[in-house]
Amino acid sequence: MRFDRRSGVFLHLTSLPGPHGIGDLGDGARAFVDWLDAAEQSYWQFCPLGPTAPVHGDSPYQAYSAFAGNPLLVSLDRLVERGSLREDDLEPVPDFSEHAVDYDRVREYKTDRLRTAAERFRSASEGDAESAPGVDLDADREAFEAFRERESAWLDDYALFMALRTRYDGAWTSWPEAIRGRDPDALSTHREELASEVHYREFVQFVFDRQWRGLREYAHQRGVDLVGDLPIYVALDSADVWASPEAFDLTDDREPAAVAGVPPNPQDDGQRWGNPVYDWETLREDDYGWWLARLDRLFDLVDVTRIDHFKGFDEFWAIPADSDSPADGEWRDAPGADFFETVGERLGDLPFVVEDLGFLDQSLVDLRERFGFPSMRVPHYADWCQEGDMYQPMHYPENSVAYSSTHDTNTLVGYYESLPERQRSCLEYNIGADGSGINWSMIEAVWRADSVLSFATMQDVLGLDEHARFNRPGTTSGNWSWRCTSEAFSEGLADRLAGLTDEHVRN
Repeated sequence: MRFDRRSGVFLHLTSLPGPHGIGDLGDGARAFVDWLDAAEQSYWQFCPLGPTAPVHGDSPYQAYSAFAGNPLLVSLDRLVERGSLREDDLEPVPDFSEHAVDYDRVREYKTDRLRTAAERFRSASEGDAESAPGVDLDADREAFEAFRERESAWLDDYALFMALRTRYDGAWTSWPEAIRGRDPDALSTHREELASEVHYREFVQFVFDRQWRGLREYAHQRGVDLVGDLPIYVALDSADVWASPEAFDLTDDREPAAVAGVPPNPQDDGQRWGNPVYDWETLREDDYGWWLARLDRLFDLVDVTRIDHFKGFDEFWAIPADSDSPADGEWRDAPGADFFETVGERLGDLPFVVEDLGFLDQSLVDLRERFGFPSMRVPHYADWCQEGDMYQPMHYPENSVAYSSTHDTNTLVGYYESLPERQRSCLEYNIGADGSGINWSMIEAVWRADSVLSFATMQDVLGLDEHARFNRPGTTSGNWSWRCTSEAFSEGLADRLAGLTDEHVRN
């Protein structure tokens, strides 16, 4: 797929303003779309949308499902409008911070309200309670059943998986053997016994889906396309691994035989991510059926997606599951071109941009260029005193995506402040800056680049320092919590970004 020269802003949904402690799919999201429209931005990029886990610090890259939406993103105000909640159901609202997400408090508050909404919807559907005034209960019931039928391939397993996690209070690898191994009789018995909990999980996904589609339509009406994120790996404790063990490299006991990570390099000791790696040979025999289903779902929700850790489709670092050392791993072949050719036959144009930072070798470059996927360029990786460095914006190729910073890096201001004096001087010389307003100097350099797409994080638009950093890779706490307030969506900032966009022809 070829992209037009355009630009956008990165802001994960949890960072949106909103009344219930976390960004959601309600008014805050629409206010941001309106601001993007005023700023003449045509893309909104965000992190993965899946249901996050407390044990993983609510990282969107370690979700319970690669298909489901995050219940914490559901707008309670929209449920009031639909009649599934009443205004007084929202009370008392805790004194949530406007600037950071406290996931434990948000989860407790929102889960109670979502359960109330699900029960009220079920009771009204079964005739045990009256529907709210102005609500077409028959239409809602039909929409719910249509959703369940349309998404049953993943929804049935996900809803039962989450219900079982509630019953057994832990990861599926610790469940009784019959249900852990998906014995048909055990599945049927548990589905019947947990019918109410399964309904609740299905209802929340139905609501997420409906609210998401409404938001996407609102964005499209204002000329804004949505850029999602595709983590190459999924969490071990996920509905995906439990329901489709054949897709993963597991032992006979359904434990990972190897886990994902990256090898040591001169800068660090490598990383052991712990996700199970894929059984690519089995997937190939099935024409990558699990992956095709995953991508079908993803592109039903977004317009473009970033492939995280693109290297893993070329070759992947597999660490023995019983080793804690990334150095014990080995490179193994991934399907490469065969995978993308198969996906292309099914999906047609492949609206992918790829994260190819680190371990950038000729094999990866050949795979990326074979399919014409734009690569990522981030100024944080530049040696500013080295002439011709590939991460200096003036050297970005046309088929690339230029970022001011990313969810995994420091903010521009934080990065600039951390640079050694010589690097800082070289940076200023290269982009023609004097150090004042460095965020706008770098955003302009990124917008001016030859890259077909350019993105700025909202933190960089606001000129925030490292205290607004979203994630620190390799750490397990204190991440994913930053939020902005509605004051961030100011007319002055929109006008300034629109001016750069017009000047550098990114409309």
